[in-house]
Amino acid sequence: MHRSGAAVVLFLLALCGRTAEVTSRSVDGPPVPPLPPVSAAVVRLPVLAPRPPGWRPTAPQGFEVGLFADGLDGPRRLLVLPGGDVLVAQARTERMAGMSPEIVAALTRQGIFGPSADNLILLRQTTQGVRRYVYRDGLNQPFGLLLSGAWLYVANTDALLRFRYQPDATRLEASPETVLALPAGERNSHWTRNIVEHPDGVRLFLGVGAASNVNEDGADPPERAAVWLVDPRSGEWRPYATGLRNPAGLALDPSTGALWVTVNERDGLGEDVPPDYLARVVDGAFYGWPYVYFGTYPDPAWKRRDPGRVAAAARIARVPDLALGGHSVPLGLHFRRRDGWPAKYREGVFIARRGGGGRARFIGYDVIFVPFSNGVPTGVVEPFLEGFVADYDRGEVYGRPVDVAELPDGSLLVSDDGGNALWRVWWTGRQTVNPGVTDRRNIEGVP
Repeated sequence: MHRSGAAVVLFLLALCGRTAEVTSRSVDGPPVPPLPPVSAAVVRLPVLAPRPPGWRPTAPQGFEVGLFADGLDGPRRLLVLPGGDVLVAQARTERMAGMSPEIVAALTRQGIFGPSADNLILLRQTTQGVRRYVYRDGLNQPFGLLLSGAWLYVANTDALLRFRYQPDATRLEASPETVLALPAGERNSHWTRNIVEHPDGVRLFLGVGAASNVNEDGADPPERAAVWLVDPRSGEWRPYATGLRNPAGLALDPSTGALWVTVNERDGLGEDVPPDYLARVVDGAFYGWPYVYFGTYPDPAWKRRDPGRVAAAARIARVPDLALGGHSVPLGLHFRRRDGWPAKYREGVFIARRGGGGRARFIGYDVIFVPFSNGVPTGVVEPFLEGFVADYDRGEVYGRPVDVAELPDGSLLVSDDGGNALWRVWWTGRQTVNPGVTDRRNIEGVP
């Protein structure tokens, strides 16, 4: 464990320099799937459309969907507190180095880029409805939230903070302690920092995204594109898993204790390549970025630049567990912890896919369910919360799901930073007359 990035540099150089002694990848890793070839890049930005009166997303038969909170300002990560209050981290991408001024202007007009609220909102259910409080402001692009013992942890883009937690308070007045500084800055293309608690109840897992698309100039800080294992008592940490371009979503499977991550892959290689993915996070594993994707596929930029390093990476990279579609942008993931829903949802994970702008026809902009069997994905991707794409041909969307959380009554909350809302989904068992038709192209990205 260490504070500086020096040991990480040595670790990664040793990792990428391994050659003859490496004969196979992790024995428990899944097989390498067939992927389509690299093709021309597509840029199609989503257009946020106003929701029609009374509109709500659609869920499978037997579920109801309602608006839990509206009029928010970039709601991202959710944390349900022990008493049922909901904390919402509100933040937004303010700029992105290397992006053309025209695209930045278009995204700013859409509210996708622009001033970040940089605060935490507390939502409390009362007999008069959901009341709203500014729980803490003056943060710096907060995302990850965790309540552990007496501490509330908040992962800003540039620092992991913790505050003394006060139950039932509607305002967080305590001064923060800085657990450790995090790499950030002007090249910070991936600013979200997620955190979950280690099964030992003491240490934390923390995800830190890459500073660039594919480390084109080789200048990315070596400690990024990784999941860290952090000891908050000392501020010491070590790389737990590396080669993860943007490990945005983290969650523990309560039935196995395994850590899972959603990863957003690189842009510029076409609509379907490489796919974003779901992966089990294995201690010491390397997942390929920036040299290879999905285990053995060489990244074209690095194959031209350093074929030896690409070959070495391909021999040791762990294959992700499930492809989720190119430019689908999977973020939050959640394993249900309560009974009361159909048995099919007892083993598996819900994933919010925010959707991206790298496809002629969008996929994502939804919440999916991935069934598990014996602790691993079955390979199936099922629709769960849909309808956020208002018009595929015009590229209009009503919202962009970011995170999934579970209320004490077993219902799920979904944050929607495009629609600035939270949606609640609950099971009734009632059948509707017109359930609607699922468009499989939005789920699988097939033509």
